[in-house]
Amino acid sequence: MDDSASLQLELDDNPDGNVDATGPAIEEKTPVPAVRSDTDAMRDALVAALKSVYDPEIPVDIYELGLIYKVEQLDDGSVDIDMTLTAPGCPVAEHMPVWVRDAVSGVEGVGEVRVNMVFEPPWDPSRMSDEARLMLDMF
Repeated sequence: MDDSASLQLELDDNPDGNVDATGPAIEEKTPVPAVRSDTDAMRDALVAALKSVYDPEIPVDIYELGLIYKVEQLDDGSVDIDMTLTAPGCPVAEHMPVWVRDAVSGVEGVGEVRVNMVFEPPWDPSRMSDEARLMLDMF
């Protein structure tokens, strides 16, 4: 038997007429990739788009900052986003929803994008990801 062939089997006839399949022991299983749905791919694309938007005063993207409260893609392809700001008086309050809308609109398969600015619950640093905390030396 050629030991280099990973799927080659030796077949031996048993006296009772059954056939045994023997071969080299399989020591490691090859990982099977997780099946990804279109929904998973869309979610990843939406998150990537959101992560491309930065608050100009903070060197962390708005997704990691925890400014995105809700992202919902509807059956018609439209996307509703609820987001907030680090402070209601943020100097880019007028611009950031437009930046978010433009970034998400660029995702293939997305229709109309509606960005809703919300202030309840108010944002606080506990909403930041560990990655954001690390980037801002907040550990």
